[in-house]
Amino acid sequence: MEERDNIITLVDEEGNEEDFEIIMTLEVEDNEYAILMPLEGDEEDDAYIFKIVSENNDEYTLVAIEDDEEYENVVAAYEAIVDEEN
Repeated sequence: MEERDNIITLVDEEGNEEDFEIIMTLEVEDNEYAILMPLEGDEEDDAYIFKIVSENNDEYTLVAIEDDEEYENVVAAYEAIVDEEN
């Protein structure tokens, strides 16, 4: 059986499903974010960033970040982590 611990399936507005690997979660300014990489496609595909919103203790929703400043803060935090690891 395929290991799917870090794999999630997202459904777009047109009902198309795509699998993503959660490559990292991070906290920025008291919010949690998930960095997702598509499983299908080129190695050069960009990662996607979503805000993690807790619905209750065991469920959560991934929400697109619409605020430019919030997005830039998360990207800067992600890049700092990646640079530190290298």
